[in-house]
Amino acid sequence: MTQPLIDPFARKISYLRLSVTDRCDFRCVYCMSENMTFLPKRDLLTLEELDVLCSTFIDLGVEKLRITGGEPLVRRDIMTFFNAMSRHLDSGALKELTVTSNGSQLARFAKPLFDAGVRRVNVSLDTLDDAKFAKITRWGRLPAVLKGLDAAQAAGLKIKLNVVALKGFNEDELFDILTFCNDRGMDVTFIEVMPMGDMGETDRIGQYWSLDDVQAQIAKQHRITPLPDRTGGPARYVQLDTGQRVGFITPLTHNFCESCNRVRVTCTGEIYTCLGQEGKLDLRGPLRNAGNPDALENAIRFAVKMKPKGHDFDYSRGQADGQMSRHMSHTGG
Repeated sequence: MTQPLIDPFARKISYLRLSVTDRCDFRCVYCMSENMTFLPKRDLLTLEELDVLCSTFIDLGVEKLRITGGEPLVRRDIMTFFNAMSRHLDSGALKELTVTSNGSQLARFAKPLFDAGVRRVNVSLDTLDDAKFAKITRWGRLPAVLKGLDAAQAAGLKIKLNVVALKGFNEDELFDILTFCNDRGMDVTFIEVMPMGDMGETDRIGQYWSLDDVQAQIAKQHRITPLPDRTGGPARYVQLDTGQRVGFITPLTHNFCESCNRVRVTCTGEIYTCLGQEGKLDLRGPLRNAGNPDALENAIRFAVKMKPKGHDFDYSRGQADGQMSRHMSHTGG
């Protein structure tokens, strides 16, 4: 396993986003439907299989591992997996182990995560208003998330808030969110809403709030300086005159596919080499092929060789072009 993972466009794959469950205790409107049918537990990779899978990717040059879901912290005995991954941090093979969470379980898991070697957590939070939070998450309650943020910071975790920019929903909270994060020493990244899942009556185009506009609104009150900072993901960063760092993830306004260094694997072992394409390959079969120890590596390499140049998300023609049929929670947030 000495050859790095290089895709057809000479991009080195060094970042794995792994979903450990499709389940979540929220039902965010842009992520999943309210009445979800979740996968039978027997279809999920076991924690031991997730260990073997991640270890293989790390042997192939993956240096950053982000654990996602669904909500990853609702998976039973998930700390067993995090504690197992810590050995790759100790060896130096893995540079960073991170988590994307809705924050609901952080009050319980913040300290164990830190002890396992996690140093950064991304928390999805689109509003600071209790009623609006309940509306967009359907089942969530804001006080539980705020308690989780406090616990995470007390444990020593660095927090970045992920905020999906939604026209007509959180436009009026832009500066409240910036102030909230600045006062607490948290980074914040704004994300454009993507056309994924069964949108039903949801008007994705009506929800779409260009981050060019978000940045223009911020510039009315703050001096903005572009930063060269990269954290291994798709965000580009600026610094405000307050010293605050703000990120922008723009899959629609400014396609970032040319620098894509990541693949996603679902909790059932499907590898998606692009969030915005339907192409996938099964890794569960090769993972469970005890008779061929090279089967998993060969399958991973084959998938990376099929990685497309980029996604096709586009709202410019007044329709949600490039829509994915699968929910965001299926692939991993």
